[in-house]
Amino acid sequence: MTTATTGATGAAARPDTPRVVGRTRDRHHRGAWRWVILALCIVFAIGMIAPFLLMVMNAFKSPASYSSGGPLQLPTELYTEGLVKFWNATNFPVKLWNSIWTSALAALFGVLLSLLTAFAIGVGRIRGRMWIVLVFLLANMLPQEVLLYPLYTMAQQVGLNNSGWAIVIIFAVIQCAFGTYLLASVLGTFPKALLEAAALDGATTWRILWQVVYPIVRPTLSVLLIFFFIWTWNEFFIPLVMLTTPDSQTVPIALASLQGDRMLDVPTLNAGALLSLLPTLVFFLIFQRTLTRGVTAGAVK
Repeated sequence: MTTATTGATGAAARPDTPRVVGRTRDRHHRGAWRWVILALCIVFAIGMIAPFLLMVMNAFKSPASYSSGGPLQLPTELYTEGLVKFWNATNFPVKLWNSIWTSALAALFGVLLSLLTAFAIGVGRIRGRMWIVLVFLLANMLPQEVLLYPLYTMAQQVGLNNSGWAIVIIFAVIQCAFGTYLLASVLGTFPKALLEAAALDGATTWRILWQVVYPIVRPTLSVLLIFFFIWTWNEFFIPLVMLTTPDSQTVPIALASLQGDRMLDVPTLNAGALLSLLPTLVFFLIFQRTLTRGVTAGAVK
């Protein structure tokens, strides 16, 4: 019996062996298309990183070297006067601090508003929630040029003209529209069993939000916080109109102030772009693991 069973098992296993090998071979040997896709990925990566390398190369090039050799010539010496000139001309530490605290508070308040409104729409099941989510989606699609005049008038009336708090409030509300649209869809599929169990234990709505819902959606909130910070940091048009004095302006406005009407110091402009990029690059590297964890959260159930 043992021999017969072993023989049957071996006979059943033998046909599977070539199929497994074949699948493995097909997976790792896809022929010419594999190399074509790899070549396209390399070309795409070079196209993505080329502007950054060009900016770094010209940031350490003297104006005379740039004028004689153009933007593609390698620098003959390490020229750092452009960094010093941009740092002193724009009072960069003040601009950097303005960008940091306005972006951080706008991201924090935007995430908090998004969680509260999405909880009411997704978990609270308020009447007409689909129309409310549609309104948030349409609000997120409005161009900033449409909102500029009403926002400027409102900021003047409440005394927030030329104040960083105007930037914090405006972008917290604008980004709340996207956050609410995203979180409302997530919380709409939240397990009802957890909510009912918490309600049976006597938990209030506020306690359900902070002790049941918040720990589960915290990875998604972390991703929103990172995105909101970087988006607010890169904003230019509304801060340009709202912030009129050098002491209240942010880094993108300082970078734009280097562009003259008739002359353009390209090495200093590249040095300023490099300095402006470094804080967001450091921020991204610090929270890269949080971003990856938040994006992949819920992928495996």
